[in-house]
Amino acid sequence: MQHRTLGRTGRTVSVIGLGTWQLGADWGEVSESDARDVLAASVDAGVTLFDTADVYGDGRSESVIGAFLADNPGHDITVATKMGRRVEQLPENYVLANFREWTDRSRRNLRVETLDLVQLHCPPSAVFTSDEVYDALDTLMSDGAIANYGVSVETTAQALDAIARPGTATVQIILNAFRQKPLDEVLPAAQAAGVGIIARVPLASGLLSGKYTRETTFAANDHRNYNRDGSAFDVGETFSGVPWETGLEAAHEFADLVPDGVPVAEAALAWIAQHPAVSAVIPGARSVKQAVANAAAGSTAPMGAEFDAAVADLYDRKLRELIHPRW
Repeated sequence: MQHRTLGRTGRTVSVIGLGTWQLGADWGEVSESDARDVLAASVDAGVTLFDTADVYGDGRSESVIGAFLADNPGHDITVATKMGRRVEQLPENYVLANFREWTDRSRRNLRVETLDLVQLHCPPSAVFTSDEVYDALDTLMSDGAIANYGVSVETTAQALDAIARPGTATVQIILNAFRQKPLDEVLPAAQAAGVGIIARVPLASGLLSGKYTRETTFAANDHRNYNRDGSAFDVGETFSGVPWETGLEAAHEFADLVPDGVPVAEAALAWIAQHPAVSAVIPGARSVKQAVANAAAGSTAPMGAEFDAAVADLYDRKLRELIHPRW
């Protein structure tokens, strides 16, 4: 497993982390036993970064992680959580009093005194340019409630605003073969500033696993079913905003580009992880098998310039017009 510095946190983490949205909610049912098995398998495979949020299962994801880490003392795991989606999405709700309440709750869930990394969870754009917001985050650090702070963003413009702030340690952004706009400005700016990039939705909600067909169905409580039109939250979080039929066509073409002997999902993850500006990629996993397969991408041989060019060409032909102007 390769390791990178997680931006301005100074921490070293595995280049493949574990996203744990699915251990809380919105991906169908995952039992607590299965969730703990996924965490254990990830650690055994070399993963040292867990990403969660206070709203994943209303704290269930954080609590499962907290219990797991308490039962496994001496671990070298960095936990990145997120806050801000427990209230109406208005800039005036992003204030110190709420930050204290939210981080106190996450500290209890995760069973720690100080949170490793807290990220603002895709707040309104005005939050990213507010001096008061960053002052409040700095206060949390001074108080010892959090060790570092970052942001999770929906748009590249939000990412660039956050990178310009000296206290921002990391930026979490959707980046995958079907969502390439961050390559233009965000990754170069982050690399120049020493800000870590955490790449989320790296498999485009599973499209880039190479396993989906037109007959694939999803549970009623799975966002890949109920949020295809963006009615529940930003549609970019579901299949990276790519329409289902278009995504299937592009995914099949992507699979044809992958070198023989390399699993499609592994290639998709490795393509992201091998960018030098990326600190970590955080695929989710609902099973031990998925967790182990994802982690393997952290030691995949370089995909090469020819593969990179082919992926860029696929994006330009099939997806750029649909995706690039929106986020």
